[in-house]
Amino acid sequence: MMTLPREGCLLRIFIGESDRHEGKPLHEWIVLRARSEGLAGATVLRGIMGFGGRSRIHTTKIMRLSTDLPLVIEIVDTREKLEAFLPLIDSAITQGLVTMEKAEIKFYRNGPPDAQTP
Repeated sequence: MMTLPREGCLLRIFIGESDRHEGKPLHEWIVLRARSEGLAGATVLRGIMGFGGRSRIHTTKIMRLSTDLPLVIEIVDTREKLEAFLPLIDSAITQGLVTMEKAEIKFYRNGPPDAQTP
């Protein structure tokens, strides 16, 4: 069972839904890479509206722009593991924003062994 210290970090990666890397959606590639590096976990959140560096609005309200909605990938782990992970994904993120902040970890539970999936 994996444990995390009380003081961790939250890595947030802001990208677009249409961003790709190595023939896959970029968010999928990042999550799979995080898993292969043994990070504690990752979640992809899909935004219903947003804008980035070019100030172009992306929203579900306008059909032609709804194919590139904003995504946020959140990964919580130790600062050291996240700092080591960043160089592995840096070149894949050609547009976007990456932030890191302290996170106080209250608990990290992954259930009983029989409830886990491979």
